[in-house]
Amino acid sequence: MEVNGLPLHVLLVHFVAVLVPLTAIAAVLVPLWPAARRRLGIVVPLLALLDLILLPIVMLAGQWLQARVPSTPLILQHTALGMTLWPWVAALFVFATLQWGWFFFVDRPGSRRRPSATVRRVVIIVLVVVAVALAVATIVDVVLIGEAGSRAIWQNSFSPTPLPTAPRPTP
Repeated sequence: MEVNGLPLHVLLVHFVAVLVPLTAIAAVLVPLWPAARRRLGIVVPLLALLDLILLPIVMLAGQWLQARVPSTPLILQHTALGMTLWPWVAALFVFATLQWGWFFFVDRPGSRRRPSATVRRVVIIVLVVVAVALAVATIVDVVLIGEAGSRAIWQNSFSPTPLPTAPRPTP
């Protein structure tokens, strides 16, 4: 799986590294900020769905790449950590969908079925707590996976000082 001679994993992984934390942050904003809730609406569950679709593609591309590079402890660590993201992304998708359903179908302004203010406050507190927990766990996992991948590629592969043969840019 290559694109213009580069492994697909190397290209797609950046989408996951940005999109998954962005989705997690958006899921936190929805219950906290009514203006964000109105503007984001169905966007957060759709972003979570995109994460859910993109992640297996990135993982398959990573497995393809892993079969083509020397096996090292750092590569194995990155691979093992990469497998831990799937449950968090799935949970984020389920949560974002349920949260959207609550605000769209149940707690809609002007709805005859709108719950009491007390019920709404309790549900919003629960949504905030779950959203923050999911966001923290998901973002930490993405950072750990990315850091392990970066180490696998870059650790001990460059000089901390410029090499004498390296061309110097002209001002």
